[in-house]
Amino acid sequence: MTQPAVTFQIKQLEEHFDTRLLDRGHGKITLTPAGELVLAYAERILGLSAELDSRVAEMTDELAGQIKIGTSTTIAAYWLPAVLEGFKRKYPRVLPRVVVGNSKLTEDSVSARDLDIGLIEIVTEQHTIERRSAARDELMVICRPDHPLAKHDKLTAKDLVGHPFIDRDPGNGIRQIADEFFEAAGIAGSEITLCAEVGSLATIKQLAAGGLGFAIASERAIRRDVAEGRLAAIRLEPRIYTPLEVIVPRDKFRSRLITAFADYVCEEFARMAQDKDTVS
Repeated sequence: MTQPAVTFQIKQLEEHFDTRLLDRGHGKITLTPAGELVLAYAERILGLSAELDSRVAEMTDELAGQIKIGTSTTIAAYWLPAVLEGFKRKYPRVLPRVVVGNSKLTEDSVSARDLDIGLIEIVTEQHTIERRSAARDELMVICRPDHPLAKHDKLTAKDLVGHPFIDRDPGNGIRQIADEFFEAAGIAGSEITLCAEVGSLATIKQLAAGGLGFAIASERAIRRDVAEGRLAAIRLEPRIYTPLEVIVPRDKFRSRLITAFADYVCEEFARMAQDKDTVS
């Protein structure tokens, strides 16, 4: 639209509501309180319109429409691409919109209904969420191949004490599991030599490969790095796993698109995990 056309539309809206929606002055345009209210309702109306299109399409037995997916960084990089590719081939009219964050942020967004579905690495306890356990991935110590820890076949929590540790950011599912691993061995946080907290898995792998310290990562995320000799991977004792959880808002009238995608993710995660176990 041209600028005059936009101005005309806004003027019509203001005449309709008999109030100003925008404050204009000093080269800036800001929303008035009434404008903020109109914007919020407009966004809800547009969201309902998109949902209506999706639900009507479902009645014609063709899945279509937008689905908002939240996912942890590890799942986004190493599990989700194959799932999305397969689902899009099956339902080409579906538009996935993916938001990547840590598991806690994703969990909270699903609970608030800002996302249709979440793929996380923690077991949620929020009563507003329905969860399904899809699979699990083993967690391993990673470090530079010439690191002192790399000579071990397996490592206990006590073996790791004194070595610089590259941890995840707060809210990350793997960080939570690592904390529980040390706690179960009676090791306090003050005994762990923390050298960095990093939210990016790619950065963590680079730091570990560079010799800054050791980290704990899922087996699927490090497979290529280990095969190419950039990292060494050592099993933990006792062995620990990160869960792969599919979560959706607890909703009596959930759309068929969300249900179909949740079913597909669970099946594909389980198949991919089984393929890994068979190779191992």
